[in-house]
Amino acid sequence: MNENPVGILVVDKPEGWTSNDVVQKTKHMIKAKKVGHTGTLDPMATGVLILLIGKATKTAHLYADDYKRYQAEITFGSSTDSYDRTGAVTEEGSPDSVDLEKLKEVIESFKGPQEQLPPMYSAVKVKGKKLYELARKGKVVERKARSIIIESIEADLSAFPVITIDVLCSKGTYIRSIAHDIGDRVACPSHLSGLVRTAAGRYTIENAVDFSGTVDAGDALNLLNNIIPLEVQS
Repeated sequence: MNENPVGILVVDKPEGWTSNDVVQKTKHMIKAKKVGHTGTLDPMATGVLILLIGKATKTAHLYADDYKRYQAEITFGSSTDSYDRTGAVTEEGSPDSVDLEKLKEVIESFKGPQEQLPPMYSAVKVKGKKLYELARKGKVVERKARSIIIESIEADLSAFPVITIDVLCSKGTYIRSIAHDIGDRVACPSHLSGLVRTAAGRYTIENAVDFSGTVDAGDALNLLNNIIPLEVQS
């Protein structure tokens, strides 16, 4: 086994794991001195998580502006304090009043550059405190909107009141906020009920290593065999 692995490892993060859980598990399994990632995924989400191994951690800045692609499931009829299904329900309403043609127009209106307000349940810091730490104490503080770009957004409304959207977006975009805001604009509470990151920059989920069974030496060897050398990245 390589004692000092170096390179990029693209994994499919399992549901329920934090991004740091994956980092620490990988570090332990492949005996790497350093492992980092290029963009956090919420525990509820699955999909592409790019890990940087060994000296590759010094290249993290190269991935900072990568666009991400997501497939998101949105459920209408209730909203939550976290904007996703892990939060406490804050409002309920009947989806029967939603006009699907209007909903389609609203979703399409999200395309392009815009200002997005980070949700309270996020790692954004205000005066040195992470918003989710304040939210857990029941506090709501003023947040500064951030500039994002939705490059493309497509929706499948066939299973309404549960819909899916495919979103290609810039860094810093909160899909949870989009799920919440869509409901706001059609006057029906909504929340994010599922999320898969299908791509990050050039890396797609089709090429990601399944991380759900990483428990033994064979799995460690599989991870090592899928590390992409730095010289291949150019």
